[in-house]
Amino acid sequence: MKMTEQPFGQDYHLITLENGQGVTLSVTDLGARIVSLKADSTELVLGFDSAGEYLEKDPYIGASIGRTAGRIENGRFTLGEKNYQAAVDPATGHTLHGGSPGFETKKWSYVLLNGENEASVLFTTTSPDMEHGFPGTLDVEVRYTLTQDNIWRITTRGISDRETIFNPTNHVYFNLSGDVSQPVDQHELWVNSEKFAPLRSDSIPTGEQQEVAGTAFDFRETKKLATVFASDFEQKNLFDGVDHPFFLKEHRLDEPAACLTSPDKKVRIVLSTDASSVVIFTANFGKDTPVMHGKKLANHGGITFETQTAPGAEQYPGFGSIHLLPHVPFETTTEFKIETREDF
Repeated sequence: MKMTEQPFGQDYHLITLENGQGVTLSVTDLGARIVSLKADSTELVLGFDSAGEYLEKDPYIGASIGRTAGRIENGRFTLGEKNYQAAVDPATGHTLHGGSPGFETKKWSYVLLNGENEASVLFTTTSPDMEHGFPGTLDVEVRYTLTQDNIWRITTRGISDRETIFNPTNHVYFNLSGDVSQPVDQHELWVNSEKFAPLRSDSIPTGEQQEVAGTAFDFRETKKLATVFASDFEQKNLFDGVDHPFFLKEHRLDEPAACLTSPDKKVRIVLSTDASSVVIFTANFGKDTPVMHGKKLANHGGITFETQTAPGAEQYPGFGSIHLLPHVPFETTTEFKIETREDF
């Protein structure tokens, strides 16, 4: 495995891992984020060319997200008999992605780990007690690994000295066409999910788990995303696309949870995870999109697979638990297998 380091601007670093199959993974200590994932020189994810662009244009793209991914209604949660108030976005009154600035703008420490069959970058950071209102000093590790058999693996680990909540994710966006000016509407998607979480207009889950059957969000049979965008499904119309948690039927690393195929069918990403849900967001930005690699990002120019416990779990126990006991580590792993046509 080949590993290289180079400056990424503003005292941040870009680390690139390359395997023997022509797959490269580039990550940075700004937000412990993925910057690039290439197969046969085709770019598969959204990203910018410098640290400054992330800070200026969109700090969440590709970033590690925490302490809690998604939104917490009014920023309020309860642990035991104690109520907590997290920092909220003044525009919405809700907490987003653990408060701002969050994990996405931290400068993470890192070490490189190289082996014959895989190479990793291990990022670490500490979130101090009561940062953005969350109790506990939380030590976090995010390990990015590229294997010789074309798997990009993310393992996230957290341990706190006080009872707290923790629900991390990675905010990667895929566009398998290699052209950010092209929407993902011709991509084909399959998701092993029978239920999703409907949202209110302010993106807060209603608490329901709705069957996907009979809706535009039924991806149990592979279909083009264009069929979703063209639908008149109320939940799609609220957000001009998908921005929803999907509860996974299987959440084991040896079972696929989702599959995304490029329009030319030359590349496929197969997702597996031990997380119980995945938030799928189809970059519903409208005309307000940034320039990326010299091109203006299309509306619906990417799609995320944010593996996590479904947002809203702090108030809806049926969504799962994000409760972290003192000194008890939490760990979650997600794998993205990059397959080219000869692998299908």
